[in-house]
Amino acid sequence: MIEPSYIYGLIGGLIIGLAGAVYLLGNGRIMGASGVIGGLVDGSGLNEWRDRLLFIVGLIAAPWLALLVLGIEGETNITSNPWVLIAAGILVGFGARLANGCTSGHGVCGISRLSLRGIAATGFYLLAGGVSVLLFKHILGVI
Repeated sequence: MIEPSYIYGLIGGLIIGLAGAVYLLGNGRIMGASGVIGGLVDGSGLNEWRDRLLFIVGLIAAPWLALLVLGIEGETNITSNPWVLIAAGILVGFGARLANGCTSGHGVCGISRLSLRGIAATGFYLLAGGVSVLLFKHILGVI
């Protein structure tokens, strides 16, 4: 029998892919979370602030809504160390700005459009994630 978490991952992936397609077809733009948020932070997207704010609210509300509808427990293996969480957030934000995009923009939308830049960025951030787990979990033991 298939483990339920695999099915939830499959369904979640399908929903993210569908959302990326709807966003591209509806707005003519790539659904990259870092670009949406970055446009609000740096002021370049203030003319579309309502769309961007609704996107961010949806990012936050959708997982909670899914947990509520499906009636499952929201388990996570996240660390309770706030300094690790802060450092991780800063590193992810820095990496997304350095790569001119994030996992949703490059990974989901870039690869689906056969973008060489998206494919290359996805390869590099997967490599960086693997190295980070090796370093921070297995060598330093902080996560």
